[in-house]
Amino acid sequence: MKRLLRIFCMFAASASFAAEKPNVLVIVADDLGYADVGFQGCKDIPTPNLDRLAKQSVHCYSGYVSHPFCSPTRAGLMTGRYQQHFGHENNPAWLPEDTKSGLPLDQVTLPQLMRKAGYVTGAVGKWHLGAHPQFHPNKRGFDDYFGFRGGGHIYLAGTKGGAEYHVPLEFNGQERPFDDYLTNILGREAAGFVERHQGKNWLLYLAFNAPHTPLSAPPELLAKFSGIADEGRRTYAAMVHAMDAAVGVVLARLDATKQRENT
Repeated sequence: MKRLLRIFCMFAASASFAAEKPNVLVIVADDLGYADVGFQGCKDIPTPNLDRLAKQSVHCYSGYVSHPFCSPTRAGLMTGRYQQHFGHENNPAWLPEDTKSGLPLDQVTLPQLMRKAGYVTGAVGKWHLGAHPQFHPNKRGFDDYFGFRGGGHIYLAGTKGGAEYHVPLEFNGQERPFDDYLTNILGREAAGFVERHQGKNWLLYLAFNAPHTPLSAPPELLAKFSGIADEGRRTYAAMVHAMDAAVGVVLARLDATKQRENT
């Protein structure tokens, strides 16, 4: 993995197909089923934006994450290393006073490397790599961060969830309003990053919590899937479809700002 990260960074710094260094957009879904998108054969959840990306891309049918649950997977992704090599093998609890539970500070991260290569770096969405301020995304290589730092979050204001799931949304440490369906907010914020930094080289890590629990979707979105009898499946389908739509918002902004070909 470390070697792969180095190859990736070299690619980002010296790609021959573009006159300038390409922008890099990394999109992550959380707990998404292997067969719950159109390009994997799903029939009851439309995912046109993800399907379009798959059609235009290399499709790795047997690609696997390096760990089966949340935080260790993200630690591997952020470092390019197997997380067991540096002791990050469990989900850290939401303990803002704990200076031990988080991505170890001696680990170099992808955004840190990209900043050295002249990139503006941004993260939107779920972090889950430590709650203490020293683990904050802004201190691990990201110039901009919008999202929530715990392992999950409610999707609609006023719904139930543990303390971690009610942590205020933030932008670079400043609280932001929670005034829409969460997946919509994340897509909108990611599109805003793309627009703000046009003309620069940028890395954007867009980490949805969808369709991770709690299963939750607004009534108007659930109505689109009224043909699915099972309530859990119906809500899950709405969540996946909303995530796909949010990806579409980001892709549309790339097109509108004429950045798609260099991303």
